[in-house]
Amino acid sequence: MRPRNAAATREAILNSALDAFTRAGYDAVGVREIAESAGVTAMLVNRYFGSKEGLFAEVVEAAMAERTVLTDDPATLAADIAAALVRRTAPDAGQLDPFLLMLRSAPNPRAAEILRAGIERHVEKHLADVLPDQGRTGPALALAVIAGFWVMRTLIGSTELNRADEAVVVKKLEKVFSVLLAE
Repeated sequence: MRPRNAAATREAILNSALDAFTRAGYDAVGVREIAESAGVTAMLVNRYFGSKEGLFAEVVEAAMAERTVLTDDPATLAADIAAALVRRTAPDAGQLDPFLLMLRSAPNPRAAEILRAGIERHVEKHLADVLPDQGRTGPALALAVIAGFWVMRTLIGSTELNRADEAVVVKKLEKVFSVLLAE
């Protein structure tokens, strides 16, 4: 068992849960598995988070709060998103946990609700704050393009998206994001 340190224990549980939910999805992971990986008991996990659903909600909060491809400058936002997306989905790039968490957990209706709320609260809101006159439709469409590109390039392994000149892909994506994020 791990020494008593509430903050470290909580962090260990959250990290274990992020790893497990990202790897297998909400339905395929149990509290006992998460607890064992964190070096605690399932009862302690429930004491900290209330339930598996409560734990999942906190994992989503942490995962969605992190900026993976979005930036803050409205003047360069489309170009920044395009460049970050191509860089973060390159064949040699590390995995993007928020995307895998979303993809593998969304089949569960309650998990999908939690994911949707996290995406709206963090990602769509961030875009709406950066582009206050835009509303939420353009940002939501941009997020759909980001998710679709990520799936095609990393999970499906699109031959063309992985062999194309990255500078060309970035320029084309920048044009798409410019249209979607324009007033």
